[in-house]
Amino acid sequence: MADTTDQARLAAAREANAEGMAALRAGNAALAVEAFRRATAHDPLAGALWRNLAHALRDSGDDKGELAILNQALDLDRTDFVAQLRKAQNLQRIGDEEEALSAWTGALQLALGIENPVPGLDAELQIGRDFVAEMQRRIGTDADLAYAELDPVLDETERRRVRAFYDHSIGRRRVYFNECAGLYYPFLPADEYFDFKHFPWLAELEAATDDIRAELHGLLEEGNPAIIPYVQMEPGAPQNKWSPLSHNYDWSACFLYEYGQPNQPVLERCPKTAALLKRLPLQQIPGKAPNAFFSMLKPHSAIPAHTGVTNTRAIVHLALDVPPDCGFRVGGETRPWVEGKAFAFDDSIDHEAWNNSDQRRHILIIDTWNPHLTTAEQQAIVRYFEATGRSLARP
Repeated sequence: MADTTDQARLAAAREANAEGMAALRAGNAALAVEAFRRATAHDPLAGALWRNLAHALRDSGDDKGELAILNQALDLDRTDFVAQLRKAQNLQRIGDEEEALSAWTGALQLALGIENPVPGLDAELQIGRDFVAEMQRRIGTDADLAYAELDPVLDETERRRVRAFYDHSIGRRRVYFNECAGLYYPFLPADEYFDFKHFPWLAELEAATDDIRAELHGLLEEGNPAIIPYVQMEPGAPQNKWSPLSHNYDWSACFLYEYGQPNQPVLERCPKTAALLKRLPLQQIPGKAPNAFFSMLKPHSAIPAHTGVTNTRAIVHLALDVPPDCGFRVGGETRPWVEGKAFAFDDSIDHEAWNNSDQRRHILIIDTWNPHLTTAEQQAIVRYFEATGRSLARP
């Protein structure tokens, strides 16, 4: 008996829906609304029927009623793209800009999963894209004015975090998280760039720029055999984003320390750099760290976006030779290298580099401990490697 009742109910819903569609085609929105209400009463779990009812209400000029029914459809299925699209259009039409921005953002996100859009859909979506862009511009202007008032009283940490909060809140910035190809240490902040206050010794590193640069130039002028392609994939490795750089001097390196092992001929050739590295608090893990090397990027070359092996370290860049049109992005922030200046970042967050100039870019790269680790935690990590023999390969 139950099956018979269900079949009768669904048949009644189909009949009422057909009446509603006929009324829409005839331009009788009021009759269509009445028919679709009967259809949804017979089959309240059918999202298509709620969307049809919303369509009829829109044609009848009842924006408030349409919005209520679209919300009913979305209560059944939050991924209902058509309902989300019509809701965004409704809110924009009635002038509820804040809610329209949220609805359009959801609709445009859902639209990314549509492989074969119906004709005319892209034009509708473009209206949404334009609306979102204009709203972000307006909100961004207000946010920038508010930020400008705060900036003078913020310290380095606050400035970076408040700026990221404002930009993310208005959709101008994506937030990135740690993605470790090797060892992940839980509960550390996902800082893109680390604050300078964590590394007071960067001043000593920067003061040695001229000496370090001169020793690098000596290596380059003599064509030292220790200068090698940074990326060296194994024969037969599948093609991937690193393939164009594999065994290619577009991105080359000259290691002073690699996996904690000193490259003695290079250290002897660069005595001032070697002495400085001995004084700096580099990450020390037997057989794993420190790593320190000169990084050379040829003109019109780029290092693809990638993440490193662990968030237990901070990577320090000291800019030595930096022509114009070079850049470096970590997460949502892009910084230029400035000759003689250093910065530290978390390389387990998505990052990339490029040199669009006609000259080579040279920097010194070293690794130190993530500054959010305590001394006890650093020792615990060393003990872990000693006990397990885990490897920690570079990317």
